[in-house]
Amino acid sequence: MPHVRGRRITGFQVHDPRLRWPVDESLAQWAKGQRVTAVRRRAKYLLLDLETGSLIVHLGMSGSLRLVSGNEAPRRHDHVEIAFEGGRVLRYHDPRRFGSLHYSTGDPAQHWLLAKLGVEPLSQDFHGELLKSAARTRKSAVKALIMDAHVVVGVGNIYANESLFLAGIHPARAAGRVSLARYDTLARAIRSVLERAIADGGTTLRDFVSGVGEPGYFAQQLAVYGRAGAPCHQCGHAITSRVLAQRSTFFCVRCQH
Repeated sequence: MPHVRGRRITGFQVHDPRLRWPVDESLAQWAKGQRVTAVRRRAKYLLLDLETGSLIVHLGMSGSLRLVSGNEAPRRHDHVEIAFEGGRVLRYHDPRRFGSLHYSTGDPAQHWLLAKLGVEPLSQDFHGELLKSAARTRKSAVKALIMDAHVVVGVGNIYANESLFLAGIHPARAAGRVSLARYDTLARAIRSVLERAIADGGTTLRDFVSGVGEPGYFAQQLAVYGRAGAPCHQCGHAITSRVLAQRSTFFCVRCQH
C-alpha cells in the first residue's frame, strides 16, 4: 500500500455496512481528515495506522482492496470507499460479505480481534520449542495444532498440508507424540513453504488475486494438496486424501509417519 502511506483521508463512505460485523457508522467521522502513517499486517488483518488510531481490515474469503481514480464508478459489492488527497480512492470489495472493517483508537494489538492471536510464522519467535510447548496440553492432531491461530497465525489448510509433507510428519499424528526435533523440522518447513508461496504471489484458488490484480502461482508447485491419487513426487506412491478436523487433508503414507 505505498500509494496511501502518508496520504490524508478526505472522504469515507459506507455504501453498505452489512459485512461480517456491521461497519460502525461513526467510523467515517473518526477517520476523515487523518493521515495514514503506516500500513502493516497482523495475521490475516491489514492495519492502516492513522494519526489517532488504526483501521483494521479483514478481507474474508472473497474480499479485495482496489485503488482507483475517484472518477471511476463503484462496482457492485464495493461496500466501503476511502478517498485520499490527490483524487485516489481505496475501495473495499466483498461479494460474500465475510470480511470486516473495524477501528481502534488504542493499541490495535489489544483489539479483541487481534489480542489472542499466536506468533507470526516468519518471525524469530516461531520455532519448534513453541510448537512442542503448545502440544503438551493438547490431544488433537498435529495438523490441527499448526492451523490453530492461537498458536501460530497464517498456516491455512493448503500450507499445513504442504509443510507436513515437507517435514515428513503424518497430519493425523497426535500433537503430543511429536518430538522436539521433529517440531524443529516442522517449523523450518512451515517457514520454507510460506516464503516460497510469498515469492510466487500466493496460491490461486477460485477468485484470488494479489493487490495488483495478478493471480498467485504457488499452486503450480503443490506437492500433495489437491493431488489425491497422483504419484508422490518423492516415492511415486499415490497421494492419499481424507477429511481431518473437517478439512481436506492430503499426504503420502510412505513419506509421512
